[in-house]
Amino acid sequence: MPYYRSVGSLPPKRHVQFRNEKGQLYIEELMSSDGFSEESALLYHRHSPMAITAAELMNTTPDALRDNAPVLPRHLRLHRCPEGGDPVSGRRLLLANEDVRISYAVATETSPLYRDAVGDELVYVESGRVTLESVFGRLEVGEGDYVIVPTHTTHRWVVEDVVRMLWVEARSHLRIPARYLSTRGQLIEGAPYCERDIRGPDGPLLVDGTDVPVLVRTGAGLTRYTYAHHPFDVVGWDGCLYPWVFSIHDFEPIVGSVHQPPPVHQTFAGAGFVVCSFVPRLFDFGPGAVPVPYAHANVDSDEVLFYVGGDFMSRAGSGIEEGSISLHPSGFVHGPQPGSVERALGRPGTDELAVMIDTFRPLRLSAGALEIEDPAYAWTWARS
Repeated sequence: MPYYRSVGSLPPKRHVQFRNEKGQLYIEELMSSDGFSEESALLYHRHSPMAITAAELMNTTPDALRDNAPVLPRHLRLHRCPEGGDPVSGRRLLLANEDVRISYAVATETSPLYRDAVGDELVYVESGRVTLESVFGRLEVGEGDYVIVPTHTTHRWVVEDVVRMLWVEARSHLRIPARYLSTRGQLIEGAPYCERDIRGPDGPLLVDGTDVPVLVRTGAGLTRYTYAHHPFDVVGWDGCLYPWVFSIHDFEPIVGSVHQPPPVHQTFAGAGFVVCSFVPRLFDFGPGAVPVPYAHANVDSDEVLFYVGGDFMSRAGSGIEEGSISLHPSGFVHGPQPGSVERALGRPGTDELAVMIDTFRPLRLSAGALEIEDPAYAWTWARS
């Protein structure tokens, strides 16, 4: 995160004695990144965050992934996924490579306590409302919100009804793109969003309890720890590393007199991938401008586009609809569907809403993705 936040009760200096009203020391936990060299947060616990009473390796089935071979564009219809389960165990893995896993959940239940020790997680809430509870506090999340959950954050998702969520699980940290930041970390003028658009936890979340299970994901799989005390016992914390929320509706589009390339939509960056936001915007306004994308080949990347709402004009006639994901892989030339260019001419703008994930290594497909695939999609450009 580019800016500092302070929540709850803190001592005047770091790493000094901090006691409760009974004279008992609070326990410091420094949560840091990149070997103490980048952002960190300092949390003060009522009980030791190291006190476990049991550890159990969970039996998990390895992900069944297959190469995208022959290399084809794909169309996945996520609204065919059944409702049920929680946002942690109920995720349906769709696409993955060595850098990122892309999943989808239609959750109806509250998740167990969970911690991802592999990388940061990005969640996009397609519909519904959910509360993220963590050692940092509580965040109310709704339709159109991106949620960044830093590596090693113990948290759970409290679901009250039905919530649709797209998951991007990184093997790295997720950052604001460097070109949007000053040398000292402030979002610069001209960036498509600013600090006022970002929400973080605003108060401690204190929960009592003993013998509390927490699922932890590592490179070795899932381990279930049992903690002597509930992890939500933090009376205060400060720093620049914490869960945060940014709404896609606060992304300010960058437009030009002729068509702008996809990097103008970039919203987040991870190692080996980027995330972009397509929001309602004016079309290209120069004389003779063609407002829909030109045919292009992703020489170095696979392109995943999650269609959230509005009018997907360049995909008209392809079967793409709200809740669709398209995968346009490296090695395949793609662009507007037949007739899209002509239909776009003279229109003032687009009201589409979509999330794009570009990966720089090929994505593999899960069995769960193939179950909801539209097999006719690859051939739709041949239709007149």
